[in-house]
Amino acid sequence: MNIYVLLKRTFDTEEKITISGGKINEDGAEFIINPYDEYAVEEAIQVRDAQGGEVTVVSVGDEETEKQLRTALAMGADKAVLINTEDDVENGDQFTTAKILAEYLKDKDADLIIGGNVAIDGGSGQVAPRVAEMLGISYVTTITNLEINGTTATVTRDVEGDSEVIETTLPLLVTAQQGLNEPRYPSLPGIMKAKKKPLDELELDDLDLEEEDVEAKTKTIEIYLPPKKEAGKVLHGELTDQVKELVNLLHTEAKVI
Repeated sequence: MNIYVLLKRTFDTEEKITISGGKINEDGAEFIINPYDEYAVEEAIQVRDAQGGEVTVVSVGDEETEKQLRTALAMGADKAVLINTEDDVENGDQFTTAKILAEYLKDKDADLIIGGNVAIDGGSGQVAPRVAEMLGISYVTTITNLEINGTTATVTRDVEGDSEVIETTLPLLVTAQQGLNEPRYPSLPGIMKAKKKPLDELELDDLDLEEEDVEAKTKTIEIYLPPKKEAGKVLHGELTDQVKELVNLLHTEAKVI
């Protein structure tokens, strides 16, 4: 089975993020594999181990993205591809990334493509479905279970307050939701093996793409941090008095009633 994983390098949102000049300050920032993409890598490895085949991890980014690709290789992926857009794309968006990935994948005869449900930095959840649309293949988002039997896939997806079971056929693109699996940590032998696994680097020219072919469809106007949370209030006294005070605060301060 020919399996591809769409991987993104993201800020570690558990670290302190600062804004400088209207942009996220990358100096000293910690970068990681987008956590939802870790589920995608893990699922790809499990499907390969069960069905046979090969797992290739693909990312659009700069040369620093190699670190996250090597981590995916250490987890157990077979190959990695970095499509380096550092010199070609100044301000890309979801369309830009999807167009580049689809152009790379169009002749790869992928049986299964797995991406993360959303990226924790942007949270749009657009890239993977756009890739599927551009490739003209079926896709199912926010999956929590995947079973493959021959060319048939049975997918359980997370819907608000419930689950939905879908049966479809390969080739297929799915996006991984939390709960799909438990991503493994790279082992020391895995880290050593990853150094020898193939990691190819491509540029737009290698895909016969020009800058205007991947020009962003949207523009980011402003980036800002959310307001600092104020300390909460603790109500005291009799329960009936607390209820009256709570209602008054919701009306006069929170202005929600």
